Amino acid sequence: MTVAETQAGPVQIRGTVLTVRRLDAYYAMTLIAPAIAARFRPGQFVCIAVGGPASSTLLSRAFSIHDVRSEHGGTVEFVFEVHGAGTQWLAERRARDVLDVTGPLGRPFPLPRDPASCLLVGEGYASAPLFSLAGRLRARGSSIDFLLGGATGERVFGALTARRTGRSATITTEDGSLGIRGTVTDVLDQVVHEARTEVVYACGPMPVLREVTALARRYDIPVQAAVEEAMACGIGVCMACVLPVVGSDGVTRMSRACVDGPVFRGEQVRWDDRGTIPFDAFGAPGWEPRSRRAAAGGSGNGQHGRQSRGG
Repeated sequence: MTVAETQAGPVQIRGTVLTVRRLDAYYAMTLIAPAIAARFRPGQFVCIAVGGPASSTLLSRAFSIHDVRSEHGGTVEFVFEVHGAGTQWLAERRARDVLDVTGPLGRPFPLPRDPASCLLVGEGYASAPLFSLAGRLRARGSSIDFLLGGATGERVFGALTARRTGRSATITTEDGSLGIRGTVTDVLDQVVHEARTEVVYACGPMPVLREVTALARRYDIPVQAAVEEAMACGIGVCMACVLPVVGSDGVTRMSRACVDGPVFRGEQVRWDDRGTIPFDAFGAPGWEPRSRRAAAGGSGNGQHGRQSRGG
């Protein structure tokens, strides 16, 4: 494969299942997918068609890529939990089954220009993409600390790997069955101080990302957050995964998590306005540029509430 091919965009392929294995509460599936493996950067994801050719399930499922390896020409591994018929069907696949796969999709994690003290925060199996990221960061001279959590010990993903490979690894569980009783946000302040964190990378449920961002902002620590939004198409067409994000120009836009993300700067996401179209978002009814609103001496449209997406 040429350099130009490895730097190209996503591909749609028929990937052969190499293994499906149980990891406590989760499943890990490895696919033979050389073209996707060659293009992958940490933070990106794949979309998998589920249900088989005779299924009425039309929408693909999006999964963060946990790891890529060189064996069999290039393999891709992702982690998932059974939530419904689609993921149950995936869990029942066996070696040599063939799946329709598109990837790698989305915006990856940006890496620091210079070596930095990086804290990797994850909740549940959303932690999966942090481990390939850790490898890239270490290769660039950065130090890695992990903060991982879950409801129970079996729902913490990658605790052993984190302890083996990180400078430090703090584990939390809500029931106290592994590590510290509580959540990752309960101990985040302490870990940031002890690790002298300079950059935070976070994966997990949206409320966790919101709290991580809020705490990091108190210390002026940048956060790169991989958001969890339901994705239907994965390529920016359906607009099902939009959320309000403030751009570098100060204007809020409804950004698509699948193509503009899933990684965003945490402080630019309007976490409290998720699920709505803020009145001041670009393109909202009555929206005007800030300069025009300022000249008019007001908001320009008199609306100070939020609109639902469907409204």
